[in-house]
Amino acid sequence: MLHHIVLFRFHDHIDAAAIAAVEADFAALVAATGVVRDFCHGPDISVEGLAQGYSHAWLLQFAGPAERDVYLVHPAHQQFVASVQPLLAAALVFDFADAAPAV
Repeated sequence: MLHHIVLFRFHDHIDAAAIAAVEADFAALVAATGVVRDFCHGPDISVEGLAQGYSHAWLLQFAGPAERDVYLVHPAHQQFVASVQPLLAAALVFDFADAAPAV
């Protein structure tokens, strides 16, 4: 299993309606690409104060790197990236695979 974490820091002037539209558009990628095994998202609710301005997170899970690679070049994903970039002050993407169990 490959886990794909995406964090967004929106520009200060981006309103709640625009963020809600981004959330809906991101969720639509699950069906459009056909390779996402599981998907969840939400706003930062941490009390630690370590989010560094990132306000929203998405976790996508793929069977493995090959499925993630299909997702990355899929036209729906490319269109989403192009549409969301003007709204973002920063984005962070981090992938990791399940570790092998200790023997």
